[in-house]
Amino acid sequence: MDVLLEARHIRKSFDTGQGTLTVLRDVNLSIVTQERVAVVGASGSGKTTLMHILGTLDRPSDGQCFFDGVDLFSLSAAHLDAFRNATLGFVFQFHQLLPEFSALENVMMPALIHGEKRSCAQQSAEDLLGQVGLHHRLHHKPGQLSGGEQQRVAIARALVQKPQLLIADEPTGNLDSATSEEIYALLEQLHQDHQLTLVMVTHNRELASRMDRTVHIRDGELLSS
Repeated sequence: MDVLLEARHIRKSFDTGQGTLTVLRDVNLSIVTQERVAVVGASGSGKTTLMHILGTLDRPSDGQCFFDGVDLFSLSAAHLDAFRNATLGFVFQFHQLLPEFSALENVMMPALIHGEKRSCAQQSAEDLLGQVGLHHRLHHKPGQLSGGEQQRVAIARALVQKPQLLIADEPTGNLDSATSEEIYALLEQLHQDHQLTLVMVTHNRELASRMDRTVHIRDGELLSS
């Protein structure tokens, strides 16, 4: 399989005002196309920082990230924004839906920002909401949805641009065990249906064990990959 995403010698440090805090230390990671990778580790180990760098939401202090051979952090800010919008999908622990918009409008948003015609964006959003089991909740706002339903909307939103890579940071961390299982089963099905590459941060080791590979991170260092 071809390597889709590769991190080389990633280091991330922050100036705290009382010294330098190093969160990631010489992290190297390769992920192949359509692989499912779980990232596990204790709180504060650097998992979310790594996800933000892999997703180009943050820049490393040192090191490089390559996507399909392209050195991402050598791109201009405009080109990096365009890459992120067209190629990556994100799902977070807290769904980050816009409360004043309906489920349908939330899912349409990335496509509209990308410049798609409203009719095309709406059709794509309706199809995806149907796939995640919410065809009957299109016009409900987030406050009218359960936690699991909100996360399903967030997953549909992450997929509306047909991303190659889905990055999920604790997507079940705010849900009860039964709903967590439903969301994970949904991600597995969408991974197959959409031929996604999936990188998921999780505290749930049972869910992690069902991925293709588990990466352990401790104190900013990768222990296995």
